[in-house]
Amino acid sequence: MNIAERIEQKLAALTPARIDLHDESSAHAGHAGAAHGGGHYRLTIVSNQFAGKPTQVRHRMVYSALGDMLQREIHALSIKAYTPDEIKT
Repeated sequence: MNIAERIEQKLAALTPARIDLHDESSAHAGHAGAAHGGGHYRLTIVSNQFAGKPTQVRHRMVYSALGDMLQREIHALSIKAYTPDEIKT
C-alpha cells in the first residue's frame, strides 16, 4: 500500500463523502524539508463530521486521523475541509 492509499485509509475514520488527494511532492524536490523524507499533499475532504465546526477544529480532526503519518510520511499537508452542504454551493 502506498502513502496516498494509507492516508485515505486513515481518513476513513472521518466517514468522508469525498476525498481528493493530490501528491505534489515532485514540485518540491530539492526543498530543504524534502531531504528528511515525507511528501507534500493537497487534500480536499468532505464529511458530515465537520458540521458546526470551525476550520481549525476540522484540521485538527484530519491531523488526529492521520496520527503518526505526520511524523514521517507527510512533510506538508494543505487541507480544505467541507461539509456536503458547503461543497454544493
